[in-house]
Amino acid sequence: MHTFIRRLFGASRDASDWSAVDEWATAKGHRFARSRDGSGFVVEPSLAAAGWRLEWGAPQRHFVTGHELRVRAEVAATGDLQMLLMTLPLMTLLEQQMFEEFTEGTQTRMDHGTPEEMRWLVLYPKVPQAEMAALHDSFGALSSLPRAAQRWIEGPLSQQLEASSAWLTVGQPLVLVVQRGRLTLRCGQPRPEVAALQGALRLFDVARTAARRVGDEVAQGAISRERPSRWGAPRAVPGAEESGR
Repeated sequence: MHTFIRRLFGASRDASDWSAVDEWATAKGHRFARSRDGSGFVVEPSLAAAGWRLEWGAPQRHFVTGHELRVRAEVAATGDLQMLLMTLPLMTLLEQQMFEEFTEGTQTRMDHGTPEEMRWLVLYPKVPQAEMAALHDSFGALSSLPRAAQRWIEGPLSQQLEASSAWLTVGQPLVLVVQRGRLTLRCGQPRPEVAALQGALRLFDVARTAARRVGDEVAQGAISRERPSRWGAPRAVPGAEESGR
């Protein structure tokens, strides 16, 4: 009866029907809530210890069109470890935009209006595609600690990233970011299909476990802070250091 009433009176004017998501969340013991303007929703676990928050709604990045799926959670203390992984077409697009903005005179300094992902491309070295193994033609990565991203991606996370094609809408970007002790997954998802939410949460869970492992390895000194000589240096762009603080 509760679900029926929610369907009858809680639907937004655009007739969005997220009853399948609501029922899935309820069956899992999660909390489902529509956003105040009815344009999206939030799902959170009933157990506070799980600590994640899933959101679907308007995009927070210019490179996502339509709607965006986000998942966030703390990953415990990771010190100064910062890692970024994204679909390769997105990395190529942002690099092209960065080149056009900062070398063709349209912009001379990076500021807080510059997308975070674009600033990272300037500040940190990339993992060479040859080091990405099975992901070399589909994802790109970089990190403040050069070897950390490699350790993060290998094994279970690499497998989940390969499996993401089963639920990620074709052509949509996917980003995983670890910074300030928090992991964020962000991807374009025009329709909030339950299978996509489940796939994103599986990927997120594996990425969080791997990030914790890498964070422990960094704390124990098991990961070198030196960049391998074959890795390229970050690009020098005016104002990059100020914007990255």
